[in-house]
Amino acid sequence: MKTVRLWLWGAVVALALTAGVGALLLRQSPPGATPFGTGTYSLIDQNGKAVDQTLFIGHPSALFFGFTHCPEVCPTTMAEMAGWFEALGDEGKDLRAYFVSIDPERDTPEMLGDYVSWVSDRITGITGTPEEIAKIAGSWGVYYQRVPLDDGGYTMDHTALVFLLDDKGAFQGTISYGEDQETAVGKLRNLLAKS
Repeated sequence: MKTVRLWLWGAVVALALTAGVGALLLRQSPPGATPFGTGTYSLIDQNGKAVDQTLFIGHPSALFFGFTHCPEVCPTTMAEMAGWFEALGDEGKDLRAYFVSIDPERDTPEMLGDYVSWVSDRITGITGTPEEIAKIAGSWGVYYQRVPLDDGGYTMDHTALVFLLDDKGAFQGTISYGEDQETAVGKLRNLLAKS
Protein backbone atom coordinates (compact mmCIF):
# COMPACT_ATOMS: atom_id res chain seq x y z
CA MET A 1 0.00 0.00 0.00
CA LYS A 2 2.84 2.37 0.88
CA THR A 3 4.47 1.62 -2.50
CA VAL A 4 1.24 2.50 -4.34
CA ARG A 5 0.93 5.79 -2.43
CA LEU A 6 4.55 6.67 -3.21
CA TRP A 7 4.01 5.84 -6.88
CA LEU A 8 0.83 7.97 -7.01
CA TRP A 9 2.57 10.85 -5.24
CA GLY A 10 5.45 10.61 -7.73
CA ALA A 11 3.02 10.66 -10.65
CA VAL A 12 1.25 13.74 -9.29
CA VAL A 13 4.56 15.56 -8.78
CA ALA A 14 5.72 14.60 -12.29
CA LEU A 15 2.48 15.89 -13.84
CA ALA A 16 2.70 19.13 -11.88
CA LEU A 17 6.30 19.65 -12.97
CA THR A 18 5.44 18.87 -16.60
CA ALA A 19 2.56 21.36 -16.55
CA GLY A 20 4.75 23.97 -14.91
CA VAL A 21 7.58 23.51 -17.41
CA GLY A 22 5.07 23.68 -20.29
CA ALA A 23 3.64 26.93 -18.96
CA LEU A 24 7.14 28.31 -18.46
CA LEU A 25 8.15 27.45 -22.04
CA LEU A 26 5.02 29.11 -23.41
CA ARG A 27 5.57 32.29 -21.42
CA GLN A 28 9.37 32.37 -21.56
CA SER A 29 10.71 35.45 -23.28
CA PRO A 30 14.19 36.70 -24.11
CA PRO A 31 15.70 39.11 -21.57
CA GLY A 32 14.04 42.52 -21.70
CA ALA A 33 10.95 41.32 -23.59
CA THR A 34 7.44 42.08 -22.37
CA PRO A 35 5.03 39.16 -22.75
CA PHE A 36 1.88 39.01 -24.85
CA GLY A 37 2.44 41.51 -27.56
CA THR A 38 3.24 44.69 -25.68
CA GLY A 39 6.70 45.15 -27.18
CA THR A 40 7.73 47.21 -30.19
CA TYR A 41 9.17 45.86 -33.42
CA SER A 42 9.72 46.85 -37.05
CA LEU A 43 8.93 44.19 -39.66
CA ILE A 44 7.79 43.87 -43.28
CA ASP A 45 4.80 42.11 -44.76
CA GLN A 46 4.67 39.86 -47.82
CA ASN A 47 4.42 42.92 -50.09
CA GLY A 48 7.51 44.57 -48.61
CA LYS A 49 5.45 47.12 -46.66
CA ALA A 50 6.80 48.17 -43.26
CA VAL A 51 4.63 47.02 -40.34
CA ASP A 52 4.89 47.26 -36.57
CA GLN A 53 2.92 46.43 -33.42
CA THR A 54 0.00 48.60 -34.60
CA LEU A 55 -0.70 45.95 -37.26
CA PHE A 56 -3.09 44.20 -34.87
CA ILE A 57 -5.20 47.27 -34.03
CA GLY A 58 -8.68 47.77 -35.50
CA HIS A 59 -9.74 44.18 -36.12
CA PRO A 60 -9.62 40.79 -34.38
CA SER A 61 -6.61 38.70 -35.33
CA ALA A 62 -5.25 35.16 -35.33
CA LEU A 63 -1.46 35.17 -35.00
CA PHE A 64 0.75 32.17 -35.82
CA PHE A 65 4.55 31.82 -35.78
CA GLY A 66 6.05 29.32 -38.22
CA PHE A 67 8.21 28.90 -41.33
CA THR A 68 7.62 27.96 -44.94
CA HIS A 69 9.95 24.93 -44.92
CA CYS A 70 8.01 23.41 -42.02
CA PRO A 71 7.18 19.76 -42.82
CA GLU A 72 4.01 19.30 -40.75
CA VAL A 73 2.84 21.78 -38.09
CA CYS A 74 2.72 24.90 -40.29
CA PRO A 75 0.97 23.46 -43.37
CA THR A 76 -1.48 21.67 -41.08
CA THR A 77 -2.22 24.87 -39.17
CA MET A 78 -2.64 26.81 -42.40
CA ALA A 79 -5.10 24.18 -43.68
CA GLU A 80 -6.97 24.42 -40.37
CA MET A 81 -7.13 28.22 -40.75
CA ALA A 82 -8.67 27.76 -44.20
CA GLY A 83 -11.31 25.55 -42.57
CA TRP A 84 -11.97 28.16 -39.86
CA PHE A 85 -12.50 30.92 -42.41
CA GLU A 86 -14.80 28.69 -44.43
CA ALA A 87 -16.84 27.70 -41.35
CA LEU A 88 -17.17 31.34 -40.25
CA GLY A 89 -18.21 32.58 -43.69
CA ASP A 90 -19.37 36.22 -43.67
CA GLU A 91 -19.47 36.13 -39.88
CA GLY A 92 -15.65 36.18 -39.93
CA LYS A 93 -15.24 38.97 -42.47
CA ASP A 94 -13.43 41.22 -39.94
CA LEU A 95 -11.00 38.52 -38.79
CA ARG A 96 -7.42 38.84 -40.03
CA ALA A 97 -4.66 36.27 -39.69
CA TYR A 98 -0.89 36.70 -39.62
CA PHE A 99 1.84 34.17 -40.30
CA VAL A 100 5.09 35.45 -38.75
CA SER A 101 8.21 33.67 -39.99
CA ILE A 102 10.67 32.51 -37.36
CA ASP A 103 13.06 31.67 -40.24
CA PRO A 104 13.79 35.07 -41.84
CA GLU A 105 17.00 33.72 -43.39
CA ARG A 106 14.96 31.71 -45.90
CA ASP A 107 11.49 33.29 -45.76
CA THR A 108 11.53 36.28 -48.07
CA PRO A 109 8.40 38.43 -48.42
CA GLU A 110 7.74 36.90 -51.86
CA MET A 111 8.06 33.35 -50.53
CA LEU A 112 5.70 34.16 -47.64
CA GLY A 113 3.20 35.70 -50.06
CA ASP A 114 3.16 32.52 -52.14
CA TYR A 115 2.86 30.39 -49.01
CA VAL A 116 -0.11 32.16 -47.41
CA SER A 117 -1.98 33.02 -50.62
CA TRP A 118 -3.21 29.43 -51.14
CA VAL A 119 -5.13 29.68 -47.84
CA SER A 120 -6.84 33.05 -47.82
CA ASP A 121 -6.37 36.65 -48.86
CA ARG A 122 -7.00 37.50 -45.19
CA ILE A 123 -3.73 35.89 -44.08
CA THR A 124 -0.66 38.12 -44.25
CA GLY A 125 2.92 36.85 -44.18
CA ILE A 126 5.32 38.79 -41.95
CA THR A 127 9.12 38.67 -41.84
CA GLY A 128 12.04 40.91 -40.94
CA THR A 129 15.55 40.85 -39.57
CA PRO A 130 16.45 38.12 -37.09
CA GLU A 131 16.64 40.79 -34.37
CA GLU A 132 13.13 42.11 -35.06
CA ILE A 133 11.69 38.60 -35.34
CA ALA A 134 13.22 37.88 -31.92
CA LYS A 135 11.44 40.97 -30.55
CA ILE A 136 7.96 40.02 -31.78
CA ALA A 137 8.40 36.35 -30.83
CA GLY A 138 9.65 37.38 -27.40
CA SER A 139 6.75 39.75 -26.88
CA TRP A 140 4.36 36.81 -27.39
CA GLY A 141 6.40 34.33 -25.35
CA VAL A 142 7.08 32.21 -28.44
CA TYR A 143 9.83 29.60 -28.32
CA TYR A 144 11.82 28.87 -31.48
CA GLN A 145 15.20 27.36 -32.20
CA ARG A 146 17.21 26.38 -35.25
CA VAL A 147 17.93 22.62 -35.38
CA PRO A 148 20.72 21.36 -37.68
CA LEU A 149 19.97 18.38 -39.94
CA ASP A 150 22.40 15.62 -40.97
CA ASP A 151 22.38 16.80 -44.62
CA GLY A 152 23.77 20.21 -43.63
CA GLY A 153 20.40 21.96 -43.73
CA TYR A 154 18.25 22.88 -40.79
CA THR A 155 14.72 22.92 -39.50
CA MET A 156 13.07 25.01 -36.79
CA ASP A 157 11.47 23.95 -33.53
CA HIS A 158 8.77 26.40 -32.45
CA THR A 159 5.66 27.03 -30.40
CA ALA A 160 2.64 25.62 -32.24
CA LEU A 161 -0.17 27.86 -30.99
CA VAL A 162 -2.44 30.34 -32.72
CA PHE A 163 -2.78 33.46 -30.57
CA LEU A 164 -6.15 35.23 -30.58
CA LEU A 165 -6.12 39.05 -30.33
CA ASP A 166 -9.06 41.41 -30.00
CA ASP A 167 -9.45 44.60 -32.05
CA LYS A 168 -7.18 46.45 -29.61
CA GLY A 169 -4.40 43.91 -30.18
CA ALA A 170 -4.83 42.42 -26.70
CA PHE A 171 -4.37 38.71 -26.03
CA GLN A 172 -7.67 36.81 -25.68
CA GLY A 173 -6.60 33.16 -25.81
CA THR A 174 -5.10 30.48 -28.02
CA ILE A 175 -6.03 27.67 -30.37
CA SER A 176 -3.82 24.61 -29.91
CA TYR A 177 -2.23 22.65 -32.73
CA GLY A 178 -4.71 20.04 -33.93
CA GLU A 179 -7.56 21.40 -31.82
CA ASP A 180 -11.03 20.19 -32.79
CA GLN A 181 -12.45 22.47 -35.52
CA GLU A 182 -15.74 23.05 -33.74
CA THR A 183 -13.91 24.18 -30.59
CA ALA A 184 -11.53 26.39 -32.58
CA VAL A 185 -14.37 28.04 -34.51
CA GLY A 186 -16.23 28.57 -31.23
CA LYS A 187 -13.21 30.42 -29.84
CA LEU A 188 -13.07 32.58 -32.97
CA ARG A 189 -16.80 33.38 -32.66
CA ASN A 190 -16.22 34.46 -29.05
CA LEU A 191 -13.31 36.63 -30.19
CA LEU A 192 -15.44 38.24 -32.91
CA ALA A 193 -18.23 38.93 -30.41
CA LYS A 194 -15.78 40.72 -28.08
CA SER A 195 -14.21 42.84 -30.84
